[in-house]
Amino acid sequence: MRKVVRNIKHIVQDMDKPLLFVSIALFVFGLLNIVTASSSEAVTSEAPLYYYFYQQLKMLVAGFIVSIIIFCYDTKKYKPLALFGFVAILGLLLYLSMYGTDHRGSRNWIALPIIGRVQPSEFAKPVMIVCLALLFERFYARLRNKKINHYDMIGIILFVGLSYPAIVFLQKDFGTMFILFMIFFVMFLGSPILRIDKMKTFAFLFVLAIFAGLVLLSTKGYILSPEQMDRFNFFNPCSNYEEGGYQTCNGFIAINDGGAFGLGGGKSKQKYSYIPEPHTDSVFAIIVEEQGFFRSLIIFLGYIIILKRILSLSSRANTLRGRYMCLGVATYIFMHIFVNLGGLFGILPLTGVPNPFLSYGGSFTISLIISLAIVQRVHIETKRQKIKV
Repeated sequence: MRKVVRNIKHIVQDMDKPLLFVSIALFVFGLLNIVTASSSEAVTSEAPLYYYFYQQLKMLVAGFIVSIIIFCYDTKKYKPLALFGFVAILGLLLYLSMYGTDHRGSRNWIALPIIGRVQPSEFAKPVMIVCLALLFERFYARLRNKKINHYDMIGIILFVGLSYPAIVFLQKDFGTMFILFMIFFVMFLGSPILRIDKMKTFAFLFVLAIFAGLVLLSTKGYILSPEQMDRFNFFNPCSNYEEGGYQTCNGFIAINDGGAFGLGGGKSKQKYSYIPEPHTDSVFAIIVEEQGFFRSLIIFLGYIIILKRILSLSSRANTLRGRYMCLGVATYIFMHIFVNLGGLFGILPLTGVPNPFLSYGGSFTISLIISLAIVQRVHIETKRQKIKV
């Protein structure tokens, strides 16, 4: 037991402290805010007042336990686990696309005994990041060995990077599909693949996307639900209040009511059945309403610090796989912020994408902690390698 504690102590000492402390601070702030944001939902569903708080706390603890396991393994040993995870999640996504039950227009949840509802597409993000990073490192090794025929590797990379977004698209979860695709796109853009091969690949994907879109439009069974169609009507949401703009419009009202300094903790009005599930993807509107615009800017400062640190660790990583893992995680977090706040401010359609660190959600929370743990593991390896030298 002492040995385990000593190992954990050494791991914590080698972590990137700014990333660690800011991440913990945002997770704690999000957890505390869930108490007030979910109070109306808890009363409506006849659950205990702190039900969502304790559920989120359980997920944070579960994520912490998983992160300890990640810290203990060198990233070069991730390959068998990543391969197993990729195949398992691919199977689950295929199953859900065919037999999953609709939830708010998409089929992306599976109910498991004891655990409850799980969203496999959330875990697809860190798994895909690790798989792509390992493949890019292998691809670069081929280039260095002057192996000319590397198009088979590009084919594998495309399969790994596009299979998840394609299947999630069939599940009609467009927010998650977009984020998965952008993770692949950014990692592929920064990969060691030759520029001419990248251009050929993007041209091929463009033609493929047009063809796939035409096929889907002509497919009788692929029809968006009325709720999903309403989400694309995101311009001037308050003038289309009854036709689907109510959530975005009430988010505007919450932000406006908050003003510069907020109404005060627990004093939100819009959480009382005006904003659906205010503790999930619209949680930032409740935070601004209660804390005000100026105090909410601290959250953006936290986001900037986290993204800057991850990109900095990426540039300093002593392995290619480490660089691409960090790049993928930075893209993952940024895209969640962009899509969530874009929907909240009426720039993008609302797609149910959670806000990093702040939104309630078990699968997403654990996925985010896993991703941050991978970044810390990359930094630990970089730091220890420098000490050895």
